[in-house]
Amino acid sequence: MIKPSIDYSIIIPVYYNEGSLTKTVDILQQEVIAQNTNRSCEIIFIDDGSGDNSFQELLGLWQSNPDLIKVIKLSRNFGQLQAIMAGFKHASGKCIINISADLQDPPELINEMIHYHFHENCEIVICTREARDESFFRRLTSQLFYAIMKRLSFPNMPQKGFDFVLLSEQVKNLILASREANAFFQGQILWTGFPIKFIPYVRRRREIGKSRWTFGKKIKYLIDGVLSYSYFPIRMMSVIGAITALIGFGYALFIFISWLFVNLPVKGWAPIMIAILVLSGIQMLMLGIIGEYLWRTLDQVRGRQPYIIDRILE
Repeated sequence: MIKPSIDYSIIIPVYYNEGSLTKTVDILQQEVIAQNTNRSCEIIFIDDGSGDNSFQELLGLWQSNPDLIKVIKLSRNFGQLQAIMAGFKHASGKCIINISADLQDPPELINEMIHYHFHENCEIVICTREARDESFFRRLTSQLFYAIMKRLSFPNMPQKGFDFVLLSEQVKNLILASREANAFFQGQILWTGFPIKFIPYVRRRREIGKSRWTFGKKIKYLIDGVLSYSYFPIRMMSVIGAITALIGFGYALFIFISWLFVNLPVKGWAPIMIAILVLSGIQMLMLGIIGEYLWRTLDQVRGRQPYIIDRILE
């Protein structure tokens, strides 16, 4: 059976979003689908192993709108990025739009995104955050995260980051073909090099539930982004190694000259311990960076499935 052509697919990863999903669909129908009656649409929800009643809510939505909604249930929690990739793979649209399920990103912006894609042939449309209606800690950590990424990996990274994007089918296929085990989603988009249309907006406060995007997950994602798209860690190791070696050679020369001409022995337990601790710390830091690279290489060569689908409702 040949599937009908779809103009745009809306991809929504779901993880502990019980209570906000019905409202999300209602707003999308009112603010987006009703405003683009000449364009066909599908909404794909990916339940990423939620431990609440998110899937039951999605099941009810699918039963009420089987021609509009598709639900993919993963066997367990594989992470937001893998849930998005599952949605990408099963999307039929000429373009795809990734949006969160918590309504922090204004759905009405999708109308502008669709316009830029179909009328101005934009391959990538990114909604960039001008501000965030969130706690000071979340704003601070987010700004630090994207500042580091902008400095080390992507000069064109928006200052406050992005998640809310429209991608053409061509860009989607390029991302799916990369098959990175520890991918950095924003980096994959910027890496393609296609011209980007930016739309600024203010990210809203989350009204229902709480974010599962923890500080530890941010750190891991930051490391993925830096190691995947920057030579900085390896070059930093080389520079630190060279500087440490020069200091060591200089100190050794100082000791030798002192003994040879001044007959001044270098005494003391403290200098020795300081040297040992500093050098040991540098060595452990180097081994940790090498270990991060080796772990990601191991992840890549294992070739494990990035996610496992339990069932698809369509």
